[in-house]
Amino acid sequence: MVLMVAAVGLTISAGLIIWPRLSDWRDRRAVPEPVAPPRVGRFPLPPFSLEGVLTAQLLTGEISRRQYIRALENLAARDEERSPLTIPRDDRS
Repeated sequence: MVLMVAAVGLTISAGLIIWPRLSDWRDRRAVPEPVAPPRVGRFPLPPFSLEGVLTAQLLTGEISRRQYIRALENLAARDEERSPLTIPRDDRS
C-alpha cells in the first residue's frame, strides 16, 4: 500500500513539473519567432582574432577573395615561424 501511494505521488509530482513546460512548448510552436534580417556590414559581436577580422572584411566586400587567401597564407607562414609544429617521438620502437 505504501509503495502504491508513493508511486502515485511521484507520478503526480512529475506531471506537475512537466505540465508548464509542455504548455510553453505548445505556445512556442503556435507562434513562430520573427526572423531578424541579416545585417550587411555589421556583426553582432566584434571579431576577436585576425582570422575573424579577415572573414568580416571578406563578407562585407572590403577585400577580395584573392586578398583574403593571400592574407591567410601570410598569417599561416608567420604562425609557423613563431611556433613550429613538433611531432612527438614514437616510444613504441
